[in-house]
Amino acid sequence: MKTKTSQKRKGNPLIIAFLFVLLLSLAYASVAYSQDTLSYKSYTGKILDSKTKKPIVFANVVLKGTNIGTVTNADGEFLIKVPADWNIEELEITHIGYWSTTIELAELKENGKEIMLAASAIPIEEVTVLYGDPEELLLRAIENIPENYSAEPVMLKAFYRETIKQNRNYVVVAEAVLDIYKAGYKKISGTDRTRIYKGRKSQDVKKMDTVIVKLQGGPFISLMLDIAKHPGEILSKDYMGMYNYTYGGMTSVQDRQSMIIKFEPKEYIQDPIYEGKIFLDTENLAIIGIDFNLDEDKVSEVTELFIRRKPTSMKVDIESANYLIKYRMHEDTWYLSYVRSELNFRCRWKKKLFSSKYELMSEMAVTDVEKENVRKFKYSESSRYSDVLAEQVSQFEDPDFWGKDNIIKPDESIEEAIEKLSRRLKRRM
Repeated sequence: MKTKTSQKRKGNPLIIAFLFVLLLSLAYASVAYSQDTLSYKSYTGKILDSKTKKPIVFANVVLKGTNIGTVTNADGEFLIKVPADWNIEELEITHIGYWSTTIELAELKENGKEIMLAASAIPIEEVTVLYGDPEELLLRAIENIPENYSAEPVMLKAFYRETIKQNRNYVVVAEAVLDIYKAGYKKISGTDRTRIYKGRKSQDVKKMDTVIVKLQGGPFISLMLDIAKHPGEILSKDYMGMYNYTYGGMTSVQDRQSMIIKFEPKEYIQDPIYEGKIFLDTENLAIIGIDFNLDEDKVSEVTELFIRRKPTSMKVDIESANYLIKYRMHEDTWYLSYVRSELNFRCRWKKKLFSSKYELMSEMAVTDVEKENVRKFKYSESSRYSDVLAEQVSQFEDPDFWGKDNIIKPDESIEEAIEKLSRRLKRRM
């Protein structure tokens, strides 16, 4: 008979510290817009599953032969901007589970183009025969991290966005372009740093009730979610004994075969930990993606890990915490490509019937990798665990900047919220 065991949490707490702060106050914000059509050309499109015709979310869209790119939004749409004096003719589109495709920029018309990706899968039986025990394979992948990822520091440029949704309405949108100093992967503990280069924000204050929700540590936390560098409670060898590992079949990433390893807590583990999928490149065993969430059966037990401050008369129920990390290969080396975190929770006032549901989401898409002129900037310039981006970005606003930078194309609902707020603010002036 199995006995129930509780193991003390000793991993990197940053892996789940997607914190928010609840305050009894109201806030106002300004919005900056710009247009710059002289120095770049814009291209749009929509990526769909060739069989189901459903949008493909978080697909990588890259200018072929470069490290410049973006990702598709929740509707499968993308917007990419190409310097006018660049001789770039093709886009490469990739996504875990699909064959890659290349398309000529000239095919993207003014109103965009629907681009189909074909799903790729190999029966699970072939994985078991070829590769044996999944846990041993994962241990080999961990040992190969220093060889599969950049050994030397590089500079990354990334677009970062935070959104907060209350019930059906977007109430906060904050965006920033980040400079990232990415230490080499020879030492797992290498110090990464990120700082805001440009920023802007919006808050739809009309839709916000008496509670203001703030997301803490956003860019810093996104960088710490680089699982290959910060193994935390998923890839740390001390924690692997807490999970069951099984094969989930094979798929394609950048036209390379990759295997899927599923993991879930063992039955006797009482502490809330994770479940999800790890994607490994079959050729070099690089960890090229991980899609995971807090154990759904125990997620309600970790509320105190997410809340830094709240009104005493309010009860908060965490409903889900989901994470997605992706890497992209360039010149036989894998680089961090995309990080997404999502937290869903519900607030209830004691002795009252009504409640509000909140969705907090952050995305970080790496748009460029620079191997030259690598400079580790000062700690005083770096984003920190205690930072609240929405309170900082006004210091980095630049109306002449946003027209030329590659960003994640926002959902229409977000654009409408920003436009609505902009009209409101004009009336106030």
